Amino acid sequence: MKVAVLTSSRADYAGIAPLLKALKKEPRMQVSVIAFGTHASVFHGKTVSNIIADGYQVDYLIESMLLGDSPEAIASAMGLTMVKFSGIWAGSSYNLIITTGDRYEMFAAAAAALPFNIKIAHIHGGEDTEGAIDNVFRHSLSLMATYNFTTTEYYRQRVAVIKNSDKNVYNTGALSIDAMKMTPLLTPAEFESRFNISIRGPYVLITIHPETASLKENKGHIKEFINALKKLKKYRLIITMPNADPMGNYYRQKLHEFIARSENAVGVESFGNAGYFTCMKYCSFLLGNSSSGFVEASFFPKKVINVGNRQKGRLVSENIVCCDNSENGILEAVQKVEKMPPPAPVKLYGNGHAAKGIVKALKSI
Repeated sequence: MKVAVLTSSRADYAGIAPLLKALKKEPRMQVSVIAFGTHASVFHGKTVSNIIADGYQVDYLIESMLLGDSPEAIASAMGLTMVKFSGIWAGSSYNLIITTGDRYEMFAAAAAALPFNIKIAHIHGGEDTEGAIDNVFRHSLSLMATYNFTTTEYYRQRVAVIKNSDKNVYNTGALSIDAMKMTPLLTPAEFESRFNISIRGPYVLITIHPETASLKENKGHIKEFINALKKLKKYRLIITMPNADPMGNYYRQKLHEFIARSENAVGVESFGNAGYFTCMKYCSFLLGNSSSGFVEASFFPKKVINVGNRQKGRLVSENIVCCDNSENGILEAVQKVEKMPPPAPVKLYGNGHAAKGIVKALKSI
């Protein structure tokens, strides 16, 4: 069986890595890695290097990102992605394409495969993010897919509704939990040596993205968010940069301006898996609107402040405090998490054997 594993960003590769490792061990499966999206973008850290550093051959590296982040630029990037992938699918004989998540780049690559009747598997279906246009892409990928793998039983049931059938819809748990179990973490000294950032003492791990379902409000959102950050004087602020979304460059610019003027903030494009998980482990809490605050943070577990509506609709475990986009709302949430006891274990997303479950299902094809 010839299998193409698609990865379009640092975020989805962090999750897909355990599955890639498991698939490579299967003698029946000829596995190709196709990297695209921000993996090929110097502006976003050219994170294809993370895949290569893990020892995998990247069979195709597709450059389809445009520098702009306007709606027109995003739509054009989708079109360019479809054009480039149509050439790959036309010249290949893949039996299966493995997709993950909810990104527009992933949707475009998978949609280009439909006329070629190549079977698709989709991971992370059934989830909901009301504040992002990603919902449409995620649900569309689930509809395209012959095989669906979800992170919880609730999400499995949602995919079954979307598909109007529960055939080949599996709850395997989250691959991110597999990744966290298999990734050796760094010591604080190793982290500081690698990234020149200290993780001794109280600090907050921050990731904030635009709410792509309400673009007109985003300028106000990032202003309020940065105003709140200015008040967090007793913490070191470690800020990872936003996705390639509409208005993502604007958020990036405002964050860099804040970091340049701040005495307690640093910015990072990408830590890689070991660096990011290590930074998460030792932080006081997570702040922002990243999905990693829901899934990966549940592994330790860590306290999380989820800001705004980007992730609205996801299952919220007891370690997560949700607030609105206002400065006051964020600061009140900070006060709340500071008073919270250490979170109890969260077991929503499986036991770290998602890759094994996915491979077992695919071997039965």
